[in-house]
Order: sequence, then structure tokens, then C-alpha cells
Amino acid sequence: MRKVLTLRAGALAAMLVLVVAGAAGAHNDRGMRNAGQAKLAEQLADARLATAGYALSLNAAKADGYSLQITPNMPNMGFHFLNPSVSGFDVTKPPILVYVKRGGDWQLGALEWVFTERPRTPPLKGAKYGSFPAACHYADGQFVPETVESACAPTAPGSGAAFTFWHPRLITLHVWLWYPNPDGLYASTNPFVAPFTSD
Repeated sequence: MRKVLTLRAGALAAMLVLVVAGAAGAHNDRGMRNAGQAKLAEQLADARLATAGYALSLNAAKADGYSLQITPNMPNMGFHFLNPSVSGFDVTKPPILVYVKRGGDWQLGALEWVFTERPRTPPLKGAKYGSFPAACHYADGQFVPETVESACAPTAPGSGAAFTFWHPRLITLHVWLWYPNPDGLYASTNPFVAPFTSD
């Protein structure tokens, strides 16, 4: 009888160890997730503070270098403005700002980073990527997809705007920091800006 009780006590102790270990593992997993969320929240807060002056002022953004319009008003996105002096990933200094416009009023919607290849480590937790084809860009915001720069016309079709630059295929990362997006923070497009981009 004593032997049976000893075996049962041993089994109970082993089960208790497994339960405690499992709980500790789950707690660690939650802790890691919470730490990741906390870091993302901090990064997004830094990005908002850094770009707050541009939220309702395209002129302020242009004065700080975002002077090159690289797209027309794209459906469910808006107008893209590039700062050619920005490279790499800095959450407080996106190379591209995406604006929507109604009448004479501009509003910042998204920040965007571009990469020549998909980052091995996501710069932001849960990052999701899009892509943009290799293209020739022109001074009026038009772009024409072309696989090589030598294929770029010196002026834009129709408008005659001057050629400004060419880029290879790019991986894109949008962050809809200044406009809510039902498709998610990192979605390439945003149906909520459709009223601004359907003209």
C-alpha cells in the first residue's frame, strides 16, 4: 500500500512539474508578445511625433525635403512624395509620405519605406510587404513601368514632363499611421481613402 501511495505521489509531483513548466512557458510567450507589442507601440509613437508637423501640411514636408512627387493620385492610396536624401530604415524618417487631397487641403495618410529585397528581419513587428514594379518617373508624378533605365523616355507621355529617375523593382512597406485602415496597419491600399482618390 505504501508503495502504491509513493508511486501516486511521484506521478502527481511529475504532473505538477509539467503543469508549472507549461504555465511558465505560456507566461514567457505572452511576455515576449507583450514586449514586441510594446516596442512597436514605442516605434509608432516616435514616428507620429517625427511626422506630426506634416500631418496637415504638405508644404512643411516639402520644406524638409519631400519635394519630389513620384506618383499621381493612386486609387485607395493617394499621392506619393519622396525625400531623395533618405535611405535605409529609420522609423522617424520615412523616405516616402503618402497624402490624400480634397480641394486645396492635403492630409498625410501613410508613411512608406522601400527596399530592394525583402528584409530578413522585419523592421516593425508584424510587418507586411507589397511591391512596386521597376519604373521610370517624371517631374509631374507620372511613372511608366520599364525593366531597364535605358528604356525610359526623356519626357512623360502626354504631359512632356521631364524624366527624373528610374528604380528597379522594389519591396514596399506602408504604415497607415495617420489614417485608419480597416485592412490593417501595413496594407498597401486603404478603402477609407477612396473618397479622396476616386477623381
